Amino acid sequence: MIPINDNAPVKIEKRIEIEVPLEVVWEILTDINKWSEWNPNVKKAKLKGELLSGTSFDWIRDGAKITSTIHTIEPFRLFGWSGKAFGSYGIHNWKLENKNGTTEVISVESMEGLLMNIFRGFMKNNLETYMINWINSLKREAEDQYYNV
Repeated sequence: MIPINDNAPVKIEKRIEIEVPLEVVWEILTDINKWSEWNPNVKKAKLKGELLSGTSFDWIRDGAKITSTIHTIEPFRLFGWSGKAFGSYGIHNWKLENKNGTTEVISVESMEGLLMNIFRGFMKNNLETYMINWINSLKREAEDQYYNV
């Protein structure tokens, strides 16, 4: 796994407990083409090939078109990508852990670049809000799928 940049001006870590088996969370999180169906901040996402390290995907997040490349995929455990948008560079990593039949999800991201340095406080708050929305949406989708089958 490529670690986030601990020296980046913007970095966030969030955790959440999801009351479903790890496999359910993994399937939802790694089905990039369906992100827009459950994550309200993602308007479109398209994987350009197989779900493998080195594969790119395009997505629109909060109006910004982003091209990212998967750097890590360790089934049912680690998933990460990096990408560029608006002159910034970001690394986003997910870690999933089985906790007695539930799943702990850890999401970390770092962003760097000129805009991140200039608007550090604003961008950090923006990323924090975004990440909270993402993990809460993931939890809601996973639990809805699992319990409403």
